[in-house]
Amino acid sequence: MPEPHGKNKMKRLFKRFFWPIVLVLAAVVIFLPGFAKIHQLKNKNNDLLRKNKRLQVENRLLHTELSRVEKDGVYQEKILREKMGVVRKDEVPVRIISDVNN
Repeated sequence: MPEPHGKNKMKRLFKRFFWPIVLVLAAVVIFLPGFAKIHQLKNKNNDLLRKNKRLQVENRLLHTELSRVEKDGVYQEKILREKMGVVRKDEVPVRIISDVNN
């Protein structure tokens, strides 16, 4: 008994589109992880570039500060007094204690 016309047409469509679909799916399975990894690495690279720029700015500021500390006697004294609590021989250190209850 001959097959109905609709069933034969379905078989032809299936044969015609089966392998291209399989190849496309295989390509997606093979290459998608690579594309995802590239995207991830690009994001990481951009983050590192931003961090690098921020650290370059911070480094320039620290070099400026270091140069000032090395060359400016007044600034050296300011740092010694404020951050290290150093006083001259003829000075009397005074500590101000704030009242915690107020």
